[in-house]
Amino acid sequence: MSLGWGYAQQVTTSPERRRTDPKAARTSGPGHPARRDRHGRGLRGRLVPATVPLARTKAEIFDDLVLDTVESLERRYAKELVGVEFAVEDVPPELNVYDSDVLEDGEVPLARLLPGRPGRHELPPRIVLYRRPLEFRAMDREDLADLVHDVIIEQVANLLGVDPDELA
Repeated sequence: MSLGWGYAQQVTTSPERRRTDPKAARTSGPGHPARRDRHGRGLRGRLVPATVPLARTKAEIFDDLVLDTVESLERRYAKELVGVEFAVEDVPPELNVYDSDVLEDGEVPLARLLPGRPGRHELPPRIVLYRRPLEFRAMDREDLADLVHDVIIEQVANLLGVDPDELA
């Protein structure tokens, strides 16, 4: 009986034959290749060890820059920043018009200050930084660190109602 499409017989092979016969290794069952990737080398792991700087993603590096700035501000203004949340999002939400709580470069939001709401469902103040627009504007890692620092200072100054030069 012919099944058509070149599947006239089902291949069952022993482990020894699979190691020596490349065609047998490709067909371990109907529709299930024996190999795990295209070149038969198995699943890929990390290309670099976790201890070297190359192992960190752009998002992790960005988060570290934000944490460095926030920690330095919290050391100096601990009482004023109690309860303030800092968050990072990849891209800003798509809105037609942004309120005055958004720090923009041209028409692209870089960060947003959500002042919080007292009351029954109390929401703490929150500063949200948008990672991709900030990374796009930076030339290198040092420039990105300076830009992140400036944006956070600007948003904290808006939250506290002070001049950004006083915080820097």
